[in-house]
Amino acid sequence: MANLEQTLSGWTGPSSNSEQEKQDRTERMIREAIAEHSALSGVRLRVFAKGSYANNTNVRTDSDVDIAVQCTEAEYWEEAQPGLRPSNTGGVYGGKWTPSLLRSELTAALIAKFGTAAVDTSNSTAIFVKSSSARVDADVVPCFSFRRYMPGGDDRLGTMIFKQSGERIINYPDQQLKEGRAKNTSTGNAYKKSVRILKRLENVLVAESRYKELASYFVECLAYNCPEPAFAHSTWTETVKAMLIAIWNNTQGDEPADESLRWLEVNRCFFLFHPKQKWTRADAQGFAQAAWTYLRF
Repeated sequence: MANLEQTLSGWTGPSSNSEQEKQDRTERMIREAIAEHSALSGVRLRVFAKGSYANNTNVRTDSDVDIAVQCTEAEYWEEAQPGLRPSNTGGVYGGKWTPSLLRSELTAALIAKFGTAAVDTSNSTAIFVKSSSARVDADVVPCFSFRRYMPGGDDRLGTMIFKQSGERIINYPDQQLKEGRAKNTSTGNAYKKSVRILKRLENVLVAESRYKELASYFVECLAYNCPEPAFAHSTWTETVKAMLIAIWNNTQGDEPADESLRWLEVNRCFFLFHPKQKWTRADAQGFAQAAWTYLRF
């Protein structure tokens, strides 16, 4: 590849200004749709961006926005071990906002704003709002407040998503945002730029049929787990080389028996690799190898 350093440097940037404007407009219009829907008036909702858009690690080909609509009137919970939930905690929620009702009213709000043709409800998790010339694709995710009671009283606050299939998903978007910012600060702002490089690199590998498509969040997690010295190089070429070496070396074989050595998601609440994940250690190995070959290291 001619002038690799120049290419990698060009890959560090966020979405273009015009793309950013479309993303911001999309988020604003979704907020307006919710505010204008009378059935949601007075309901305690927290509407916020999450994922790559919120974390400022998205790139042009992954420029859709993820918007969570969290109903805070009901809080679901679990205990890390029995007996951690205080006995004087409130009882079972008795209000009307069930997962199906929240999804139904959000769908109605989005259809009223964007039209029936632009709103797709076939996905089990998110309500999809199609892009137009003025906005990007959006995934709107209805969810509820969630609390995991931890030893020492340091509870984890997150969201619980009820898929239409019946499955429940626990997410920790605030922790992802916090930990990503901390990593970016500790690496002198190199982390988020490096994430964008790896995401664009993955896009190229897929476009040229050199490797399969990987979840954008998985690529972000791989970058997050690279040790800080990998981000301390004076060139992006050496930085990416160090990251790919770290990914390759740390995903060999089975998961470490020592949990302190296992890689984590960016939110630091879940292990990156476990049987229920959509990705595997072999996926990380394959990506590192394909990227290494493509960059001719």
